[in-house]
Order: sequence, then structure tokens, then C-alpha cells
Amino acid sequence: METIMLNIKINGRDYTVPYGTTVLEACKQAGIEIPTLCYLKDINEIGACRLCLVEVVGARGLVTACVYPIEREGTEILTNTDKVKAARKMNIQLVLSAHEKKCLSCVRSQTCELQKYAHDYGVEENYFDSNDEKLPIDDSSVSIIRDPNKCILCRRCSAACNKLQGIGAIGAQNRGYDTIIGCAFEGDLAETSCVNCGQCIVACPVGALYEKDDTQKIVEAINDPTKHVAICCAPSVRAQIGECFGYEPGTDCEGKMVAALKALGFDGVYDMNFTADLTIMEEAYELLGRIKNGGALPMITSCSPGWVKYCEHYFPEMTENISTCKSPQQMFGAIYKAFFAKKMGIDPKDIVFVSAIPCTAKKFEVGRDGQSNDGLANVDIAVTTRELGRLIESSGINFKALKDEKFDAPVDIGSGAGAIFGATGGVMEAALRTAAEVILGTTLEKVEFEDVRGVEGIKFAEYKLGDMTIKVAVASGTANASKLLKGIQSGEYQADFIEIMACPGGCVNGGGQPIQPASVRNTIDLREVRAKILYDADAALPIRKSHDNPIIKMVYDEFLGEPNSHVAHELLHTHYVKRGL
Repeated sequence: METIMLNIKINGRDYTVPYGTTVLEACKQAGIEIPTLCYLKDINEIGACRLCLVEVVGARGLVTACVYPIEREGTEILTNTDKVKAARKMNIQLVLSAHEKKCLSCVRSQTCELQKYAHDYGVEENYFDSNDEKLPIDDSSVSIIRDPNKCILCRRCSAACNKLQGIGAIGAQNRGYDTIIGCAFEGDLAETSCVNCGQCIVACPVGALYEKDDTQKIVEAINDPTKHVAICCAPSVRAQIGECFGYEPGTDCEGKMVAALKALGFDGVYDMNFTADLTIMEEAYELLGRIKNGGALPMITSCSPGWVKYCEHYFPEMTENISTCKSPQQMFGAIYKAFFAKKMGIDPKDIVFVSAIPCTAKKFEVGRDGQSNDGLANVDIAVTTRELGRLIESSGINFKALKDEKFDAPVDIGSGAGAIFGATGGVMEAALRTAAEVILGTTLEKVEFEDVRGVEGIKFAEYKLGDMTIKVAVASGTANASKLLKGIQSGEYQADFIEIMACPGGCVNGGGQPIQPASVRNTIDLREVRAKILYDADAALPIRKSHDNPIIKMVYDEFLGEPNSHVAHELLHTHYVKRGL
């Protein structure tokens, strides 16, 4: 059907837009930012906050720009009149009247969208009397804290949980003035099927949702002279941590991040690419073993703890299909305490192992059964990219002034395959690079498996490797995971190997990543911008396949023996729980 174009005016200037374009989109195309608190493109378009009010000549009263379609030739829009400004200011004052104003101590201070708009419109805190009734804070989850006293009822969190993830652990309850966002039957978050993905946190415009902060545990460990404190950093952390310090999304700050961690006093600062490679070795050989020996297929990756918990709740019958491999985070702690500690002459009981990750669900993973060896947790503390940024800043370290430093030996080498783990399709591509060479017995001329790249929610590909044809599928976001798995169960889809990430776009869009306001999220695709850093790193590295990593070869030669050996299974593999709903 031919697109109908309409000539319109915005603040007296002429523009042309397609029929049905919302006023908000038209203004954005004209370079005019309309304030919003509830709007998230394609996720939450409900016109609830009333902050995006504009004048449309001929309309009755002010209209909400986010849901008002342009359907008339010659439509005139006014975005900056006294009437518009006064209405927006009044609505900000009304929102603040029901919002606990502890801005100085709030984790979202300076990244709070409500705070920004209050400043922009000159709003004083106490224009209206506030409701002093305090609601209980839900800190039952090991990963996520809900503070209903700061909630502004924008519903962005519940939209992310429902539409992106297909879970619905939180949602609106009651009506009118009594409306709150909470869990069913007034229960705690820990009692629901929440998978700890944290997509609700990055969707929230204020400080009503945030991760449990474990940075003080790190400070205490570093200050304890009896402890050896080491940290490993996921590839997605180095790709995004610059955003905590004002860098544009898509800026690689690996060198400054390493320098900052060394300045904090860590005894060892390591690259998690190493155990991404180790995971691939174990996972690729596990897949080949299942194909040859009649194991449960399709085999599904296990790197995303949010996805694993989702499967345990919603598809418990498919937990046998999940790879038994621990995630790279857990493998690193396990191998560090069991192997590298001995090489360095350190008692494993004196080690505090920290993981820096883009994921709130990793906090849950740390405490899972099957994530310890010899009575010692593989990982003692897991902190998000945001927590790491706050720790660096609160320690007085000038991140931008730091000179680049390198990760510490002996775990300072990772392959390009490990680097791309953080992007959806990255684990699949990394595994295929190794599996293909094992099956073919030759060196790949081209290591890129581009069919599994991209931010589409579900992707399929098929590769003929010698006499073997491997069908693969990739999904990100648990709502997409559900669709894919139901298709597998019904026979609509076929696959031998499946990669699933809980967060849409993968770890680069994890629930522990730096907060970006809706004005950014609605304008650029953070998944693509952030993932590009990882693919660029892969292309630039001299080693691009996990099995070519010399540190991996050394670990197998000196300790593990071979992939999927008895020692490897004892140390690097785990089990799952059929939780159900």
C-alpha cells in the first residue's frame, strides 16, 4: 500500500511525515525532544504520565504526543507555548507529590529522568503536600530491590516484564489513587517466577527499582590484609562501563577499566574472555558428544542464569536439554581457586573472587546449588557494571584521566570468540568456530558465522560440516525464548543447538548495564551500538577461536586433561532444578 504523506507545521516550520505518525515521532524527526516519563518505544505507549502534552491547533485541549496520531493535512503542532509549559510543570508537581524525595541518597541521583525534568521546568519539591504514608520496601530478592515509595506508576517496569520477557512478575494493582505496582497477591518478588534479569530496572525512570549493592563487601575484602581479592570482567562490562562516566554508548574503555580496578587495590584483574573460551571448549564437546551418543537434543546454552531460571519455571521438562556447563563467571572462580591458586601458592580459603558482570541475575547464580567446589563458592561476590562504576567514582578515582593498563597474567589472553559472548548469537558463533574445526579436522578459512548475528529476537541457521548438518537457533529475551521452545516442542522448528539469552540483545543490554534515559533508548538501538564494540574486538584480536587460546591449552594439559573429562565435570559442570510455577 502506498504511504500517504502529510504536510504539517511544528512551531511554525514546515515538515512532511507519513500518515499516522505520532506527534512525538514527528517532533523527534524535527529535532525537538518532548519530555516523557511513561513512554518506551514499542514497549509502553500509554500516555499515562501526561508529561508529553502539546497543542494541536483545532483539537480540544492539550493532547498527549506519544499516542496522538497525525491524520490530517496541514496539522499544526505547538510544543513550547506557555500553556504547554504550565501543564507539564503542573504534572511534574503532581508526580512529585506522591514520590519520596530522597534525591541526595538515591541510587538514581543524576540519572533520574524525573529529577532532570523537575530541574528543566523549575519545579520545587513541595509544591503540593506529600503523602507521608510509607510502603514496605521489597528486598526479598537476592538481586533486585523494589521501593514503592519512589514509584511514579509509569508502568515501564511491568511493560518490560510482560512484553519483553513474557513473565509478568510485577504489575498494576488496585485502582485510582490506591494503584500500586507490585507482585500478585501482595507477595514478595522472591516468591514469584522472577528470573532476576533486571530489565525492569533499566526501564524504570526513577529509583523505584535497583540492584542489591555488594560494593561494600568488596571494599571490606580489599581492606583485609589476609585476603587475596581477584576480579574477572565480562566483555560486556568493558564495552559499557564508559557510559557510567559520560562516554557515548559504543565507546570501548577496557584499558581505563583495568587501570581503575588496579587502583582500587585488587590483587588480580583478569579477562573473563578466558573462561568464555573455556566454556566453549566444554560446551562444544558436550554438543558433539550428545549428537554422537544420543544425548538430549536440542542442547541449549547455559551462560545466562536468567534464562536458566526461566526454563526451570516455565519449561521444567526441558532442563535436561540445557548444557551442564557452568557459566564463564562460575568457571573462572572454580578454575582460579582450584588451579591458579596452587600455581601462585595461595590458599583457596583466603581468596575472595569477584565477578564484574552486566547482569543482575548473576547475583542469584552465585548462591545456586552446584556452584561451589570443596566447600568454597566459585564466586564470592558478583557486581554489575553500574555497581562497579559507583565503586570507582566513590573511591575518588578519575576514570577519564587514567592511562590504559592491561589485564594481569597468567589469565590475560582471550580469543575473539570469547569477546563476542555478550552479544546475542555470540555464544553460538563461538561454539560453531570450535565445533566446525573439530568435525572437519581442518582450519576454517572464514571464522565468521554471520547468520546468527543481529538483534532479531529469534534467528535460525543451518550448517553442513562434512557429513554432519547442524541446525541452530538463537533467541534473546525470555518472551522470544518461550516462542522458540514452544515451536521446538510442537515440531514447527527444528534445531540441534540453541543459544538463549534472557535479555533482549544479550548481555550488552543486560539488566546491570548503565542507565540510559528513554530519550536515548527511544532514539538509538543500544543493542547494536554496544555489540559493535565486541565484534570489533573480535576482528582485531590475533586469536579468534577458543581452542587456539594458549592459556586454554595449558589448563587442559596441566590440569583438566581434556574437554568433558572427569575433572572438568567435577569442577566446571552443574545441575538444574525443575521449579515449575
